[in-house]
Amino acid sequence: EREPDKWCGWGGGAPVNVSWSDLEDSEGHVYAKASQLYGALPCTLCLLIVRHLFERYLATPLADVWGIRDKVRRTVEPNPTLENYFCSQARVPSQADVRSLCKKTSWPEKRVQVWFRRRRNQERPGLRKRFCEASWRCVFYFFAFVGGVLALYDKPWLYNLKEVWAGFPKQSMLPSQYWYYHLEIGFYLSLLLRLTFDVKRKDFKEQVIHHIATLTLLSFSWISNYIRIGTLVMALHDFADVLLEGAKVFNYAKWHQTANAMFVVFTVVFMLTRLVIFPFWLIHCTWVYPLEQFAPFFGYYFFNVMLLVLQILHLYWAFLILRMVYKFIFSKVCSQLVLLCSQGLFIRK
Repeated sequence: EREPDKWCGWGGGAPVNVSWSDLEDSEGHVYAKASQLYGALPCTLCLLIVRHLFERYLATPLADVWGIRDKVRRTVEPNPTLENYFCSQARVPSQADVRSLCKKTSWPEKRVQVWFRRRRNQERPGLRKRFCEASWRCVFYFFAFVGGVLALYDKPWLYNLKEVWAGFPKQSMLPSQYWYYHLEIGFYLSLLLRLTFDVKRKDFKEQVIHHIATLTLLSFSWISNYIRIGTLVMALHDFADVLLEGAKVFNYAKWHQTANAMFVVFTVVFMLTRLVIFPFWLIHCTWVYPLEQFAPFFGYYFFNVMLLVLQILHLYWAFLILRMVYKFIFSKVCSQLVLLCSQGLFIRK
């Protein structure tokens, strides 16, 4: 019969017959604790401050050097009726509302539509703001990936995924894992806090889901001592993100050939890491290998469900990426065909 103080982990986060007392620091072994997650809060604050200083004193001067300028947009003429509708009801009025607004303002329909178009343009973030944000993310992901490689390159579980579960959950925490986790949690928490102030992208809702799922996954993996697999997941994600943000930076700087080349490399890396390695190596590692040592428990199901949520987002973003690649290739082919046709007509003439 099971001892009274033994229960199904901390809330089901660990296998049966593992309790808090089993993971108390002793004999040089140090284990992750839930209270240590509070350390991510000052880390988040530091990253927000570093980001502000980086964007102001590094990214902005770099934008000046590369000649990145915001487009001059025409301001709309003051109109309280249209402004009230824009702020309280819709940014893009329906045809029926346009006709109604025409009656209220005594403006022609085309003038009302132009007003709304220019008003929406005023709300769009400038190119320099996009450049600064992409530069910050690119720099962070680069250093995070390098830090992840340094923390993992000499670990046996990088080369043999079965080592991820060797001795689980009694796996001593390493200092490199502590800092790697806290930096990543602090970074994603800072992104979540800045979502309403940063450039609002088309996949805004998916970004919110991604950040919340990532923070939940990182926090739960820390509490449940799933640290080894957690560091592998973080390093795998950071690799592709460096290339994506780098491609954005060069695109904003109008280094289009460099940006296109980097985007192609990013596409290949994304498909390989997010659609092959992540599901068939890492999720397989968390789904199959633990069952060789212990029976399924709540933490096992919860962790794998969160990984599957990330995988669904990967599939969604892969669709968007492939659509962009298709449009890029198709536009290039069409332009070449137009050029060849025009040359042929010129020769015939």
